[in-house]
Amino acid sequence: MKCPVIAVALSGGVDSLVSGFRLKQKYSHIFGLHFTTGYEREPVDLDLLEKQLGFPVTGIDLSDAFERKVVAYFIQTYLEGKTPNPCIVCNKEIKFGELLRQARKMGADFLATGHYATVINSISCPDKKISHCYLEKGTDPLKDQSYFLSLLSSDQLKHIILPLAGMTKEAVRQFADAHHLTPCHPSESQDICFIHDNNFPGFILQKKRLSPIPGNIIDPNGKIVGRHKGLHKFTIGQRRGIDCPASEPYYVQQIDVKNNLLKVCFKRDLSGKAFTIRHINWNFSDQKIIPDIMTKIRYSHKGALSTLYLNGSSGKVVFDEPQNAITPGQTAVFYKDTRVLGAGMIQ
Repeated sequence: MKCPVIAVALSGGVDSLVSGFRLKQKYSHIFGLHFTTGYEREPVDLDLLEKQLGFPVTGIDLSDAFERKVVAYFIQTYLEGKTPNPCIVCNKEIKFGELLRQARKMGADFLATGHYATVINSISCPDKKISHCYLEKGTDPLKDQSYFLSLLSSDQLKHIILPLAGMTKEAVRQFADAHHLTPCHPSESQDICFIHDNNFPGFILQKKRLSPIPGNIIDPNGKIVGRHKGLHKFTIGQRRGIDCPASEPYYVQQIDVKNNLLKVCFKRDLSGKAFTIRHINWNFSDQKIIPDIMTKIRYSHKGALSTLYLNGSSGKVVFDEPQNAITPGQTAVFYKDTRVLGAGMIQ
């Protein structure tokens, strides 16, 4: 195998910085890419990155694609009464879509990032012939990000390197300290990168130049129990903001956009055992019924045993036990042990 050319996506944080440094220790043909979305609070010092890593770093403006493929998706999904996960879409469409295409045009064979997950492909298994690339969990269970990469296709995975696959977050920090690596942004953002004040409803109204449309809040019996100030303010399972007195707290059970109704229930009525799924990215066997797999219905969900019934790019998931707040718009990800089998959008 010829010496590969590797592009490293550099955000300015410690994870991508350590990824770049580790690759520089192993490979000779490396360059860095830093992409902007138009929502950055402050610019990243590319000269500082180059000085620390010892290879050139180029800035790429992906703001147009980011606005079209991530921000617009986020807003439209909320307005449809669903709850989006923009980070998953960004990975598929921007980092390993637009940025990977740019890297390939610049001569790169692979694109590396600082994600905590494991890719099985030709460069991770040089002694094996890998015809079908796939994704597995990272070593650190507290930082595993395979959920956020679950929509990547085998064709995308064959061009990806994740140098932090076998590392924990603490090991990454220790590595950075030992090699005097200084992130451009010491603090790490845990929120959606394009909404700095965490005000999702305000962001949506401002972007779409809309005014909130109040409507009724109804209980499971159809009784009006209050008024809402706009459905865009709510997601399935939400408790905060309902403000309707009752014997116990209400939770959002359903968002009826067509009739502008917010349907609420008590917590005990929030669980369900089954849901339909669409736009499935499947990366496993040709079976139509796949039993005994772990399904995560959001990143913070521990996962639960289930059976998946596939029908092309759609399907149905049935849990062994009821799960709380199955939310339309979120991504369901399927696992067998450490391997990611696929993922799709909850309906």
